[in-house]
Amino acid sequence: MKKLKNIILIYILVFNFACSDYLDVVPDNVATIDHAFLDRTSAERYLATCYTYFPNLSDPSDDPSILGSDEWWAIEDDFYNGSSQYYAGLKIQKGEQNSNSPLFNAWDGYNGGRACYRAIRDCNVFLENIHKVGNDLSEEEETRWTAEVKVLKAYYHFYLMRMYGPIPIVKENLPISANIDEVRVYRDPFDEGIDYIIGLIDEAVPYLPLEIMNVSSELGRITQPAALTLKAKILVTAASPLFNGNTDLSGLVDNRGVALANTNYDATKWSRAAIACKNAIDTCLLAGHKLYEFTKQTNVSDSTKRLMTLRHVVTDKWNKEIIWTEAKLSMYAYQRATTPFFLIEQAQWTPTDPYMCPTLRMAELFYSKNGVPIDEDTEFDYQNRFNTAAAPEEAKYYIQPGYETAKLNIDRETRFYANLAFDGAIWFGNGRYKDVGDGTTSEQPWVFHTKKGQPQGKTSNLRYSLSGYWVRRTSHFESVSTSSSSNVVVRSTFPIIRLADLYLLYSEALNESMDAPNQDVYEYIDLVRERAGLEGVVASWKNASRFPSKPSTKEGMREIIQQERMIELAFEGKRFWDIRRWKTAHEWLNQPIRGLNANGETTQEFNAVRVLYTPKFATKDYLFPISQHNLRVNTNLIQNPYW
Repeated sequence: MKKLKNIILIYILVFNFACSDYLDVVPDNVATIDHAFLDRTSAERYLATCYTYFPNLSDPSDDPSILGSDEWWAIEDDFYNGSSQYYAGLKIQKGEQNSNSPLFNAWDGYNGGRACYRAIRDCNVFLENIHKVGNDLSEEEETRWTAEVKVLKAYYHFYLMRMYGPIPIVKENLPISANIDEVRVYRDPFDEGIDYIIGLIDEAVPYLPLEIMNVSSELGRITQPAALTLKAKILVTAASPLFNGNTDLSGLVDNRGVALANTNYDATKWSRAAIACKNAIDTCLLAGHKLYEFTKQTNVSDSTKRLMTLRHVVTDKWNKEIIWTEAKLSMYAYQRATTPFFLIEQAQWTPTDPYMCPTLRMAELFYSKNGVPIDEDTEFDYQNRFNTAAAPEEAKYYIQPGYETAKLNIDRETRFYANLAFDGAIWFGNGRYKDVGDGTTSEQPWVFHTKKGQPQGKTSNLRYSLSGYWVRRTSHFESVSTSSSSNVVVRSTFPIIRLADLYLLYSEALNESMDAPNQDVYEYIDLVRERAGLEGVVASWKNASRFPSKPSTKEGMREIIQQERMIELAFEGKRFWDIRRWKTAHEWLNQPIRGLNANGETTQEFNAVRVLYTPKFATKDYLFPISQHNLRVNTNLIQNPYW
């Protein structure tokens, strides 16, 4: 059938994927689909259009997985509300999601959501017309571009499925002659949708490059490792409890009587996911991906080097651990929203805009120095964790020796210090790059003072940490704000997925596919722990935990792997989706959001715990609602359960 050939507005991106500044314009003399594929240049522009819909995963106001996660809380006032989307994520935490005007509506592209169906439409337009390009487009380029768009089409479908569950799968655009019954599409069964998008990726992989060779103009474009890692992530999601044997979805039956969710648990989904993860790992290693190591400063101690490795893995642009990112995913907004002031005077000229802070839950989540949860460690004084103690000399690279701080901040694993700053913490960077004990006093790293009236504490009602903690990981260590005339924000790419994430997905899939964990399950989680300076799980639990046999059981390793993911991938937008696919969100998100007392002026006052908010999470919140407008327009669609 003749496809729709109407005048269209094509969003054009200057096709330099290494640049973070996108330019959307209407191309001259391009009025129809045919003209858009008249020559190589026009087709390349349309390829760029397919990339422009990519969700802005690195902006707290554009991605539900940042402020919508219990990792964060925020100062909420009229200054930030205005006409912006600052608080859409926070509103999800507060139970304000709704079906009349859904937050982060990716179905239609409203309220902070990317228009994923529009993206899929443009991907289909590309796939249906790329063959029309003249002889100036080589066969090799055509097959590669086609493969890239197939992966993008798979990703946009997956993004919707992760939010909504079963969705209408758009294999091809409807013809202009489609009647009203054809336009009123149905949601396709979830498993069929998964098989379709996995098929798209499988078709694409052979024609994608192993790695980007033209780094000046093609960074951010899809490679074999990126596609295979996406496949692994999709299959792990499909095998997880939210979509595998979830009886809460038994009511998802359309007006034809078609069940949209398979509520019977299928263990083979985990085996399929494990194979996909291993294939992705092998391909990533072949392409040169590896766990990140900090090398930008060579004259630092091993302790500081490890801390900076674990902190800078997210912000070091295009590093080898990052398997896939998109060039526009700058962490600029994320960095500004989370980086504290270093001087009291900065409240006057606001080099950053720190309205977000980590919750106390995250400070409690990281392991002890022995590599086990603090409530399991036989040596950690968990019951008195909010009492204070003087920081020991051996902690000098993380805490100022002798400083009175909460016991919660002492004797923790390096990832705790790489992610969080607190009262008495050492901060390496922001113009100070001499290590502890190296150089003059003025060149030493910053020491944080977070009580009320202090530089990193509450000095006004507008920009401060409600919890008494700050996050380091979201800020580039070379960003500098030391005076009103010296303010440099180093931009960096935000990882969609990195190698440590893939290793942990593999451990998880293997563990779930077996009756009991074997050495392969331990191997890949232990690689992540080794980089963090920890012993393997078996040794750590044997030596330090009150439950030494925990790693020997499937259930025990499940808990260990899940906590490892929440630690290793903290503040990277993963926890929001993980606790949903694990069906543990109701356990986490009905607990109070807590912090220390930001109004405290003394050590004792400051370290008192207070409740910031008590959220409510219901079963319906596991999936996003479809807007009521769509249900009225298309009566063949059904709403997600309990909405």
